[in-house]
Amino acid sequence: MEITFLGTSSGVPTRSRNVSSVALRLPQRAQMWLFDCGEGTQHQILRSDLRVSQLSRIFITHMHGDHIFGLMGLLASCGLAGNVQRVDIYGPPGLNDYLQAASRYSHTHFSYPVKVHAVRPGVIYEDDEFIVSCGFLHHRVTSFGYRVLEKDRPGRFDVEKAKALEIPAGRIYGQLKRGEVVTLADGRVIDGKELCGPTEIGRKIAYCTDTLYCDGAVELAQDADVLIHEATFAHQDAEMAFQRLHSTTTMAAQTALAAGVNRLIMTHFSPRYAPGNEIELKDLLEEARAIFPNTNMAYDFMTYEVPRRRDKELKKAEAMA
Repeated sequence: MEITFLGTSSGVPTRSRNVSSVALRLPQRAQMWLFDCGEGTQHQILRSDLRVSQLSRIFITHMHGDHIFGLMGLLASCGLAGNVQRVDIYGPPGLNDYLQAASRYSHTHFSYPVKVHAVRPGVIYEDDEFIVSCGFLHHRVTSFGYRVLEKDRPGRFDVEKAKALEIPAGRIYGQLKRGEVVTLADGRVIDGKELCGPTEIGRKIAYCTDTLYCDGAVELAQDADVLIHEATFAHQDAEMAFQRLHSTTTMAAQTALAAGVNRLIMTHFSPRYAPGNEIELKDLLEEARAIFPNTNMAYDFMTYEVPRRRDKELKKAEAMA
């Protein structure tokens, strides 16, 4: 699971930051999921190592332009390229009307299936590997945050131990790898869990923007490996944040702390904190780290690979050795 930030500015693009979009690459299934699609997202994809042909799902938080103005252009380009099989889009009510109107007035017709799903709080997608759920945030318009949960997997199967027990290879190995209890032809009962290492805990990612601090964001982020949270304003500008229903750096950090996440990555920064101004982005990072030390500040094309908890534990053990 690899996260790439394609746009990290709020409201309008700047010379160094495009507007909101985050890609989640799933190499094991050759897929890419997008979260929000601000203007110019397809250009950002072309400038990255991502492959638009792998796009399969798009999750939209809300209907403000800096989160959706790139959607129609991206979908149209995918159709002209002819290399996308199907795209499922999830978002608030009104999203389908918006796309239908844009398609009608621009005379654009997709050459591949596009399905729009109007979401409500709860599970919105599930397959053998992942569960995606959403919940309400607190913004000026209906806004949803998203949580991606990778399902737990049985630990690594010890083939050598299975051979030592003279367990015949084949279909039985598959059952044992899944942790099932199997009765062999000679009458022996083998518990697959005894041949597997510790369960691989599924990774969790939460994406919360745009929002004021709220319980909904804390709930979505519970025990997440990574929380991606907007931090539009510095703490000094909290009054502006309350007026516009956006978060400050301290609100993002408080959300991460309350939810018990492993890492916070802030995004969606106001252009007012450009270098040379009274408050700069480095000051925002210091504010957040004062509350939640394991905080990073996203920048366009920043990539973060979400580690498995087993891998993190091994690194800790190596560091202590």
